[in-house]
Amino acid sequence: MVSRRSPGASLVRAVYRALDRAYDYEAWHWSPARLRAPFDVIGGAVLVQHTTWANAERALDGLRAAGALDSRALAALPEERIAGLVRVSGTPTVKARRLRAVAAAVERAGGLGALFALPTGALRAALLAMHGIGPETADAILLYAAGRRVFEVDAYAQRLFRRLGAGPEGAGYAAWQHWFEGALPDADVEAFRRYHAYIVMHAKQLCRATPVCVPCPLLPRCAEGRRRTSGVPAAAAP
Repeated sequence: MVSRRSPGASLVRAVYRALDRAYDYEAWHWSPARLRAPFDVIGGAVLVQHTTWANAERALDGLRAAGALDSRALAALPEERIAGLVRVSGTPTVKARRLRAVAAAVERAGGLGALFALPTGALRAALLAMHGIGPETADAILLYAAGRRVFEVDAYAQRLFRRLGAGPEGAGYAAWQHWFEGALPDADVEAFRRYHAYIVMHAKQLCRATPVCVPCPLLPRCAEGRRRTSGVPAAAAP
């Protein structure tokens, strides 16, 4: 756990402030202005696995147009039909099986309202018990669909903070999640949503596998970025 006064906690908060100035949260696909329904998060979280959001969104549009973007409709459809609707997202057979399994589990729980009425720990356990749902996908659903205060950690977050020279001692998902949540003890659900969104947008725009460092708002704080730019002037740290 990161204490509020530790250098790591200070960095986590400073990065949030810098990214909040640099990116428009309303452009995020799960911002309140763009999110249509909670089940869209569930479907999107499954469909985006191993593909781009653009492809996942096209698959969501296909399900929506077919009247199949809810748990009852999906649970009633054959996997072959679902696969045809989500083919654009890649690995359609795998994703059809996962979507149908998740939909069936939601229906067995009494519907999305009954499932989301569970306490956070029990809800997370129920999600993780569903076929094809791992920690990151479960936390996306908890955060964006169920409105629970959990920090979703993805590869982008780990890459960014490793480049900044920070992170937990442990390398696993739980260690990273505890590190972020411990650094932001006063942050609410909306702040967690925004932070995760900003990290993804930043990772896609600048902090890529091969980063674009010179225009990066975090360059003054980034040891790797300074090495890569080898003396190129940067703006003052936020």
